[in-house]
Amino acid sequence: MSLKVAVAAPFKHLHKDRLQRSEFVFYIAIDRKWMNKEQANQLLERARSEGLIEMESGGIRPLFDVAAVSIPLGFKPTSDILVAESPYEELIGRIAATTGKTPQDVVAELHRIVNHFDGNLFVEAAVVILAKKHGVAFEDALDALKREVVKKR
Repeated sequence: MSLKVAVAAPFKHLHKDRLQRSEFVFYIAIDRKWMNKEQANQLLERARSEGLIEMESGGIRPLFDVAAVSIPLGFKPTSDILVAESPYEELIGRIAATTGKTPQDVVAELHRIVNHFDGNLFVEAAVVILAKKHGVAFEDALDALKREVVKKR
């Protein structure tokens, strides 16, 4: 969520629905001093890969409702937002949050499912089974999970 907040901040504070790349980087790196210029550019690339922004001819346009994003007072993103969390890890976190279990307990349950199939099941498939079992939304992660499985083949 902090990725979306960090991306929304320049658009909200500058009251614009489109920014130049230089404006975005200036806001993140110089104005707010949240990151250096290189990290601000990495933030842009991560936001683009996550489908949060569209970049065309030097302009950046958010692909989500910026007005719906609340920016907490004193918000400052950490460099952790530059590293994409795998869809597998994200679903583990969702399941843990929903069930009240620790992520380690969720992973242990996931491995029991894999072992039930004699190890012939990808963990990406097992996490979907587990999410479905606990009523956790997983549909938004399916495409990314499929890409992970294809990479392994």
